[in-house]
Amino acid sequence: MRAEQGFQQPPYPTEHPYAADTVLPSLLKRILPETTHRALEADLERLGNILINEIRPLSPLVHAATLTQYDEFGRRVDRLHTSEGWRKLEDFAIREGYNAIAYEREHGEHSRTYQFARTMIMTGDCHVIMCPLGMTDGATRLLELYGTEAMKTGIFPLLLRRDPTTAYLSGQWMTERPGGSDVSRTETHATPTQRIDTDLGAPYILDGFKWFSSAAEGNIAIALARTGDPSLGSRSLSLFLVPLRLGSYSSPLSNGVLMHRLKNKVGTHGVPTAELELRGTRAWLIGDEGQGVRTIAAMLNITRVHSAVHSVGSLQRCLAIASAYAKVRAVEGGKKFLSDVPLHVAGLADIALLYRALVHVVFGAVTLLGKNECGRASVEEEARLRLLTPRIKAYAAQKASGAMEEAMTALGGLGYMEETGVGRLIRDAMVEKIWEGTVNVCALDLIRATTRYPKAIGYFVDWAGGLIASVPPALEKQLSQAINMLSVSVGQITASFEEGAANPLMPRLILNYFATIACGLYLLEHAIWSFVDGQPTAEEDIEAARRWIVEGELMKLIADIDSVRGEHLRRADLNLKLVYGTSFQGSAKL
Repeated sequence: MRAEQGFQQPPYPTEHPYAADTVLPSLLKRILPETTHRALEADLERLGNILINEIRPLSPLVHAATLTQYDEFGRRVDRLHTSEGWRKLEDFAIREGYNAIAYEREHGEHSRTYQFARTMIMTGDCHVIMCPLGMTDGATRLLELYGTEAMKTGIFPLLLRRDPTTAYLSGQWMTERPGGSDVSRTETHATPTQRIDTDLGAPYILDGFKWFSSAAEGNIAIALARTGDPSLGSRSLSLFLVPLRLGSYSSPLSNGVLMHRLKNKVGTHGVPTAELELRGTRAWLIGDEGQGVRTIAAMLNITRVHSAVHSVGSLQRCLAIASAYAKVRAVEGGKKFLSDVPLHVAGLADIALLYRALVHVVFGAVTLLGKNECGRASVEEEARLRLLTPRIKAYAAQKASGAMEEAMTALGGLGYMEETGVGRLIRDAMVEKIWEGTVNVCALDLIRATTRYPKAIGYFVDWAGGLIASVPPALEKQLSQAINMLSVSVGQITASFEEGAANPLMPRLILNYFATIACGLYLLEHAIWSFVDGQPTAEEDIEAARRWIVEGELMKLIADIDSVRGEHLRRADLNLKLVYGTSFQGSAKL
């Protein structure tokens, strides 16, 4: 039989990433003013059409970057070569004002929602270029808050340009060989030097080695370096702007930045991620000396939100592929489609429920971020944002990857084929579990945040209580079990955080417990609106809230937290033995 004879599987339909989505349109209708919503909806319709027809075909053109360190005469040149697909995707995002929208603030406090809604539907086709663009956003916010006047006039506008030929990109250099996420062991040193006319801030000379530096193609980088006694750990770190490709610096090499090698990564192959040696590299101080970690937090908060949106956007694309395929894949002798098989649809519904919960909690944080940046957030809302930021980053990354794998299996053998794009999406999205802090790192950040600012938990509990109290009586009858479970869980949050600060086995469980509750609250908030306004999606909105709270992981997490209470020292010792065996004599005992 010839290949073109016999059964030919019809291709699944290409569905619009916004118009066909079952969650985002309704959410945006609720949280945005009518004028902004109308403008964004038209923009998302337009953007989705471009993604389908012009951007999606570029994926096969994205290849790993390469590095030429020496020319034919043996001279060090460090020429970075990115692929055609990568450059076209990056140019497209810059022309679309990927980051500019947030700072033009045409839509006031809703500008971040406008930006991240676009980011989310772009992720499925553009994830590979979103790491450097997210870091550029973080650098932009950093300069807006802490940059010198020269930085604000000379660099800030270039980070927001929509012309790819003149727009600037920024990298972020924190990770070093001794510590990874533990920057207290940073080896790069910064020494003050004499000022020259072209300096945009207090000048220093940096010497050191940055082990994991993404956006190696950037014009600038934001870097941590030590300006004081190493025994002070992170308290002697300062933050710097490093010029790479701007002004008199035609290349990183011209400023003493040597590319040792490009990283061979599991995913995000198109992103040029490098090991960098700094030899007498000129840099300009951002903020106060010795306050580097505190200063860079403004950048980290932005990039963590980007990471969460990237995770959710990747899941959206995988779910869309799996759902569309189920409508054309015939089974049972061709008598029905997979979409007619209850067991198969139940699996898709589980993915869809997680996707819905993540979208709502992430955009809950995005809304607060927009209000915060425009000076419209209350003290209570700022506290809630502080709690949500590490949580949405970690929880979305942790949960989305597994759900994306389930979407792959829903396609059967086809899902394992590279042509569907699901494999690439999974590989690329896995970095979100690591970039800007692993789940454990984010969990510890969350515990530290509540320890330093204990009122934050009280503000969150008050907000949750007010939301639960606003449930209309008629809806309360439908959700009585869910509301009772949610109320009890919210009531235990404060005590759980107190335990998490004292029990070293608790932080990750507390993060997941808190995230699960927050998802339930935001789903409930949407269900209330949908019910009261008589929205056509009210039935599924109510069911999503009920199912997430009653049938989800809430009770399991409570049981898991109970299991590490009490003799946690004994449990930690047994953990060591389970991992390394009885004979192991380690130093990790608690």
